[in-house]
Amino acid sequence: MNRREFIKGAASFGFPMIFSGCATAYRANETVQMVAIGCGGRPCADINGLEGAGAKFVGLCDVDLKRSDGMRAKHPGVKFYTHYRKMLDALDRDIDAVLIGTPDHWHATMAIECLRRGKHVQCEKPLCQSFHEMDAMLAAAKENPHLVTQAMNQGHAYDTIRDFREWIEAGLIGDVTEAHIWCPAKYTYMDKLDELKKSWEIPATLDWEQWQGPVPHRSYCPKYLPGVWRFWTMYGCNTLGDWSCHLMDPIFWTFGFGLPISVKAEVFGAWRPEIHGETFPEGVKTTFIYQKPDGKPFKFVWYDGIACKTVPKPEQYLDDMSLFPPYDSKEARAKRDGMCNGAFVYGTKGVIEYGHHGANYLRLLPDRTLEKMRADNACPKQKYARIPGGSPNEKPFAEFVRAVKGGPKVGSDFAYAGAMTQCSLLGVAALFDPNRELQWDFANRRFKNSSAANARLALPRLQGW
Repeated sequence: MNRREFIKGAASFGFPMIFSGCATAYRANETVQMVAIGCGGRPCADINGLEGAGAKFVGLCDVDLKRSDGMRAKHPGVKFYTHYRKMLDALDRDIDAVLIGTPDHWHATMAIECLRRGKHVQCEKPLCQSFHEMDAMLAAAKENPHLVTQAMNQGHAYDTIRDFREWIEAGLIGDVTEAHIWCPAKYTYMDKLDELKKSWEIPATLDWEQWQGPVPHRSYCPKYLPGVWRFWTMYGCNTLGDWSCHLMDPIFWTFGFGLPISVKAEVFGAWRPEIHGETFPEGVKTTFIYQKPDGKPFKFVWYDGIACKTVPKPEQYLDDMSLFPPYDSKEARAKRDGMCNGAFVYGTKGVIEYGHHGANYLRLLPDRTLEKMRADNACPKQKYARIPGGSPNEKPFAEFVRAVKGGPKVGSDFAYAGAMTQCSLLGVAALFDPNRELQWDFANRRFKNSSAANARLALPRLQGW
């Protein structure tokens, strides 16, 4: 009898339990036991956050011994593996949920397998690397509705995203017509393409074959990892894939957006797909055209890298340029907790600006910050319940653990976050037919006018991984 069967059996004999339709029925004080696939770099913050929310890690896995040494040292009594399937097999009876913190190209394979094994899943963003991988992940989640899924666009659990939606729905800026979102991160190695032709020795601490996994295997190059795998089209999804789930989230949630009517990716710099297609450009402006629920059009424009220089400033406030420091300046970073990302949301009566996660640093231009609005008792009445759990950064982890225990469902599950993921992946695909407006065929789930962009909707994968 495994742990979950024991708990279910105890319930049948009348012991006090909490139920919610999840795979595991829990005592009120039952500990959620987890494993982490990936325990170096970004997933360390997730592990710490989940432990802070009361989860217990019984297994850690990573293919890079050097990258993971800090987390292994912090958990000397936790079993460590270099092959995630061996960990899942060995610890199956003790696992309730899995944290997936690997590079993008592994997410879909791992998430689908964990769901089929009956495990709740928290997955780093973007949820996957290609449009059709997301279809497969959504199907797996739908087949297992009793399991909790959560995408780590953590701002969806913040209070400020709820404030933003309430401001929009209260009509503070009138009828919303468009949004301009920027992220100056630049994921390009156009100047490093020749490095791929050299011979490099694989570090003894790295299982390079396992790191590549389902992607057609290549010779090792130190410019592939760690972290910089996002710069390569075979492993990452560019700045748009990495950051859109944070910056688009307030708009998607407020208007219930799914897939756009059309997409246009405009390249900044000398990048050409037939020459530089293994990496991404220095900057991209991507325009998504949507239709709001009321039938009115909505223009959604994304800027990254050097394209951020072209973000239009709200004309009615140009007399005070101190409101708009250069996108990559010290002033811009100081304004938003060290980050330069942000958004302008235009309405017929005004403009809202927000920051990098969950509509934080929210303000009604020119200077009506959320704090000032609250002080003046000018905020609309709260319509959407706030997530309990301490500081903003603690909330998504507390939300996940509570949901696994039978509490309210998470806000950014695969069904919700999958729509944003697929939107951004359409933008990445449009990059391979740049500077053209590509029409989306909703019935056939492909572009009507671009075979080059359609080729990016599904990526080559090896069997057996």
